[in-house]
Amino acid sequence: MPDIDLDDLLSEPAGKDDNGEQSIALPAHVAGSGTLDRLVDQARDYAAAATAENTNKAYKTDWKHFASWCRRKGVDALVPSPAVIGLYITDCAKPQDGSPALSVSTIERRLSGLAANYRHRGLTLDMKDRHIASVWAGIKNTHGKPPTQKEAVLAEDVLEMVALLSFGLRDMRDRAILLIGYAGGLRRTEITGLDIGKEETDDGRGYLEMLDGGVVLHIRGKTGWREVEIGRGSSDQTCPVHALEQWLHFAKIDFGPVFRRVYRDNSGVGIERLSDKHVVRLIKRLVLDSGVGLDRPTLSKLSDEERVKHFSGHSLRAGLASGAEVDERYVQKQLGHASAEMTRRYQRRRDRFRVNLTKAAGL
Repeated sequence: MPDIDLDDLLSEPAGKDDNGEQSIALPAHVAGSGTLDRLVDQARDYAAAATAENTNKAYKTDWKHFASWCRRKGVDALVPSPAVIGLYITDCAKPQDGSPALSVSTIERRLSGLAANYRHRGLTLDMKDRHIASVWAGIKNTHGKPPTQKEAVLAEDVLEMVALLSFGLRDMRDRAILLIGYAGGLRRTEITGLDIGKEETDDGRGYLEMLDGGVVLHIRGKTGWREVEIGRGSSDQTCPVHALEQWLHFAKIDFGPVFRRVYRDNSGVGIERLSDKHVVRLIKRLVLDSGVGLDRPTLSKLSDEERVKHFSGHSLRAGLASGAEVDERYVQKQLGHASAEMTRRYQRRRDRFRVNLTKAAGL
């Protein structure tokens, strides 16, 4: 999920309601008809696409948790009361029943989900009200910790991981996922959301444009489309474009989702799009098998089980940001970040003092 800034008053658009359906319908004074009903269904589909599927699921879970808490306390969840919300987040931060406290980031996400749900119902929750703003500020000051960053999978790590893969269909697919994901600095949903061509599926998040010098990925994000250019590598063994071409050729894919499930016997592929969770499982499995991280002081003394917890789908994205020896602005463009500061959050290793303002200032 993307970072949520409550100082912007939780401006994320709303997702699904607590029944899992979009609460979009005809006004009571308008008679239904086949044409209007179809338009309502289409409007619901568009509303569902306003936020990422994972965000919609998270918002749905947030509302269920809050509604359950309200029932236990004898409070009406449908009334957007800042005082009640303030008590709710207090109980989340320091539960009265002895259950584990929620992290600050989880509470922040819960607040975002509640605000979105109320907006979706046509109600307003005043996030600046002192019952919320003051309590929230106190929770952050008391329990806030620096964000935990996942470890980066660097270029040398990717090579070690790729070396473990064979040339069966499943491993050809996974090789392309790793190399394209790393070279493109892609999120896991962007990897599995790729289609061969434009507008081929309803759930696609981007498409390919194969060129002589490489491949251009057209990725659809919250703020519109961006282009991710991936050039050919120095050898076929490590070239992401070659790996992608090999996968598409041997899997006989020329339409629809790029990355799909492979039959158990490796004899062919299905039509279903691969889940983005596969990217996480793939990275963790290959990190474990290849020993990635054992040479890092912070990870070397951990058990294998604990070590792999430090890696996720974002490890590929962080790897590109950390390892690409180019001007920072090119990395920023590849990752689709609006600011250089956001790109630096992904950099796990960099020369922080390459520009020495102390010396430049004459000291």
